[in-house]
Amino acid sequence: MAIDVRGSRGRPFERSERAEIGLVVRRFDWVLLVATAALLAYGLWAIAGITQHDIPGNPRYFVTRQLVFAAIGVVGFAVTSLIDTDLYRRHHRVLYAGLLAMMTIVLVAGAAARNSRRWIDLGPFRFQPSEFGKLLIVLALAGFLADRVRRGGERRMVLTTVGLAAGPILLVFLQPDLGTALVFLAAATAVLFCAGIRWSSVIVLTLVGALTALAVLWLLPAAGVRVLHDYQVARLTGFVNPDLDPSGSTYNVTQSITAVGAGGLDGRGVSGATQTTLNYLPEHATDFAFAALAEQRGFVGAAFLLVLYLVVVWRGLRLMTAARDPFALIAAGGIVVGLLFQIFVNVGMTIGIAPITGIPLPFVSVGGSSLIANLLAFGVLQSIHARGRTGRGRRPLR
Repeated sequence: MAIDVRGSRGRPFERSERAEIGLVVRRFDWVLLVATAALLAYGLWAIAGITQHDIPGNPRYFVTRQLVFAAIGVVGFAVTSLIDTDLYRRHHRVLYAGLLAMMTIVLVAGAAARNSRRWIDLGPFRFQPSEFGKLLIVLALAGFLADRVRRGGERRMVLTTVGLAAGPILLVFLQPDLGTALVFLAAATAVLFCAGIRWSSVIVLTLVGALTALAVLWLLPAAGVRVLHDYQVARLTGFVNPDLDPSGSTYNVTQSITAVGAGGLDGRGVSGATQTTLNYLPEHATDFAFAALAEQRGFVGAAFLLVLYLVVVWRGLRLMTAARDPFALIAAGGIVVGLLFQIFVNVGMTIGIAPITGIPLPFVSVGGSSLIANLLAFGVLQSIHARGRTGRGRRPLR
């Protein structure tokens, strides 16, 4: 007599899998989930207004594309939230190799635009690997550190981590993409700090970073070695002296500050936001999306977005205290600091308190790679929370 294996074993196994998924979902951080959904919805609403006049005859072109990316990102969020984060720790070498491979492919075969190679063309869409690299570098370095954080030998651990981080950072810098390289650097620094390195090591790394910046900006150019491109130098000098060339190198930031100030308390609306609709504000859908939002929705609209960011960062930092293992704690810290750095630099450059670096504003700037990568990262945070030690009597899921 034939035995139905699926009937005797398959169904209980499927029920246990469904029960496991249900338990993970019940353990979500619902405040973080609601804040993520609100950010996604608010970003799409902002994009609909910011880009309404960009394509004549098709006012919903960009928001429709962004909706497609959002749907893909939500699926990715669901997948990463259900994956046990221990899988990333065990395969951190694969993640690191994949990160290096993606960055190398971009340099070799990436699509060139505006004197840089940052994208890979996939039919009608452009894929920017460095956006996903922001998450991969955190998971890869967290996996490396989690396996060594209790072994001692801090100096060797720190030097090895710096060396591992230097590879992807250099590859991104060569695209050239200074802004994303700085995000990589901020995330790597946060990962090291969350791993518990001594303050003496932090001070030494800070001094090394300061000396490196001094060499790149002054010593090497004085010796005839130009590390930065002319437009990057112009952005930095324009930040130091914003009145240097209002119609040239500092035009973007001048128009951005004008747009933010013109928004007033409650904004000028979509039709009345002339800085945005008449294209006085350059890159208003990407780099300067915050300025466009501030002009259209005013202080109230911009403040609401910042409050949503604040909630997300707060919940991200909070779940670190309940992480079940060093990897989860380090990864959460790297993800949150990387996100916070992007928000600070993007908002800061639109109001003149940070140099222009081309970092997108999470959930608001038009771009599928950034949106999907951020949703994947938020899914990892939910997985960390669901398998954490929060709640009385709760055991971490394995």
